[in-house]
Amino acid sequence: MANVRPARSTDAGSLGDILYDFQRDTEWMPDLYTGAETIAFCGTMIERGWVTVAEVDDQIAGFLARDGEEIVALYLSPDIGRRGVGRQLLNAAKQAVKRLELHTFEANEGAQRFYLRQGFVEKARGDGSDNEENLPDITYVWTQEEAEK
Repeated sequence: MANVRPARSTDAGSLGDILYDFQRDTEWMPDLYTGAETIAFCGTMIERGWVTVAEVDDQIAGFLARDGEEIVALYLSPDIGRRGVGRQLLNAAKQAVKRLELHTFEANEGAQRFYLRQGFVEKARGDGSDNEENLPDITYVWTQEEAEK
């Protein structure tokens, strides 16, 4: 079980490493940002109060960034997989609002399976022209009302 808490400014480096590693290690993901730029982006999300982190054994294992009802980012450390950390982060977001929306890339089949298991429903598909990666994406929505049915 992870400890879920609001992010602190000192977490930006760990979050940036997780996000940058995903960009670098995912074959279909374009290499758009340096490690430093990624850390700065994570710092900005933390300053805005968007970020919740999950710690396992006193190490940041993943994070979720949420702007109102929109999940902007959900990333896990690659060595933490399949321990329920992503589900814990998502459940914390579900407790905060009655509706969540997110976008994931069509190429990210693992994320698609995860979100469907967590009660999200596909609402739309895009051709990539609306994201900076220029990758086809899928919009998913979760509502508390639908989850309670």
